[in-house]
Amino acid sequence: MRAVMEAPDQNEPRRAWRAAFYAVISLYAAAFLLYAETSAFTWDESYHLLAAQLILRGRRPYLDFCFPQSPLNAYWNAAWMAVFGQTWRVAHTAAALLTIAAVVIAADFIARRFPVSAWRLPGAVVVVLAAGLNVLVFLYAPLAQPYGMCLIGMVLAFRFAVEAVGRARPWLAAATGFCAALAAASSLLSAAAGVVFFLWLLVYNRAGSRLHKAIAYALGAVILFLPVLRLFVLGPRQTWFNVVQYHATYRRLYWPDATRHDLEVLTSWIDSGPALLLGLLAVGGLVYVARRSNWTRSVKAEFYLAAWLAAALSAEVGRAHPTFPQYFLLIAPFLAILAAAGVYAIGSRVFAPDRPRWAVAVVCVLFALALARTVYDHREDDTWRIYERVAARIDQVTPPNAPIYANEPIFFLTRRTPPPGYELYYTHKLNLPPAERSLLHILTRDEVKQQVQSGAFVTAYSCDDDEVEDLGLNRLYSRSEDIGDCTVFWDRRKPGPSLGK
Repeated sequence: MRAVMEAPDQNEPRRAWRAAFYAVISLYAAAFLLYAETSAFTWDESYHLLAAQLILRGRRPYLDFCFPQSPLNAYWNAAWMAVFGQTWRVAHTAAALLTIAAVVIAADFIARRFPVSAWRLPGAVVVVLAAGLNVLVFLYAPLAQPYGMCLIGMVLAFRFAVEAVGRARPWLAAATGFCAALAAASSLLSAAAGVVFFLWLLVYNRAGSRLHKAIAYALGAVILFLPVLRLFVLGPRQTWFNVVQYHATYRRLYWPDATRHDLEVLTSWIDSGPALLLGLLAVGGLVYVARRSNWTRSVKAEFYLAAWLAAALSAEVGRAHPTFPQYFLLIAPFLAILAAAGVYAIGSRVFAPDRPRWAVAVVCVLFALALARTVYDHREDDTWRIYERVAARIDQVTPPNAPIYANEPIFFLTRRTPPPGYELYYTHKLNLPPAERSLLHILTRDEVKQQVQSGAFVTAYSCDDDEVEDLGLNRLYSRSEDIGDCTVFWDRRKPGPSLGK
């Protein structure tokens, strides 16, 4: 942030641009935190929250429950909840703060290093708008999922990397590896960034030993994977399944037409105005940088690093089977850095070269309107409020330690420990040998159905009419209550000859 205050600007009132930068950051941070604490929600974040809650109870990912993710973000959420309470708002605050920090650090790169001094602060504002108001970042980065951790890890690694190549001592290379691993140890969706950083450090190194920096980078990266290595030593089969095999083999079970789904996701940018705008500005910025003969090789290399990161991450998340639009939010900070160059390339020609305010204003309006429209379109989506109502009703009709049939959001909100095999709903379609299922803490759908219909649960809930019919919940319980699109069932009927039919 000090560089923002010191960035030379001879053609624009520095004080006005400094005030504009801080105002944009403040407004963005306030809006982002407000959204995070009120409306941010996706069903899939619930198993991340439940994993953090189970960790607080002394249970270990992979060894004690199924959790097919890198574990760092779950431990991060657990640490926050240990201090501030086991609520989704705590995890959302932590993720939102990481995301805000990532946006500011990316913007500060332009404020410090953009070659045209008059556009440093305006370019920093563009990065805040392009990355912070990106619709995918705004909707998904404040969740309990690892997006916030990935963003801060990769942006910090980017900043360390551009400094490391010009310094003889290898500690900055170690810091680059550590931060790249911070992202990958939270989600392997960001693993490609680690490879790009490593290769870029070797290719563009200008001072010191490449070998020493390569070793330092590797050592920095290994530190954050030590917990996974320990889990692998204690349970190699469980760790391999959760970290690698589940994603390579079983994720597509819930998406039988995954190839068609992936093609639709990979081409969805064609119908997205915000994605097209950011992409075109980034491509324009990259072309402009490549054609600048008066920019040094080292300056160009920093923008090329942003481009390589965006390309590598896009290729990695695009190959996830199935993939989802929100995965692509990981490239937003790097496209935003390139977009700052693109806005300069266009604005310095369409408007006066020393008058960036109009170009920045146009970008601000476009990104703000696109975000406002997206948030408005999602105004009727589910939020945590509906599940809080369901959880409250379940607690009212169920004795404190009685077993309930539920899934991750309700187990988390009621703070009830799920029965073995109920920690992750998405594993019930896996058909593995009994010994394997026991080792991996997995139940099949038939086993779940048998437990429900045998009367194992005092209370049940479901938001799926097909599931209600399949499990026979209306016949198993004499009382029920609809809450939104969900139904709570309680007061089990006595077993009869038609039970379960």
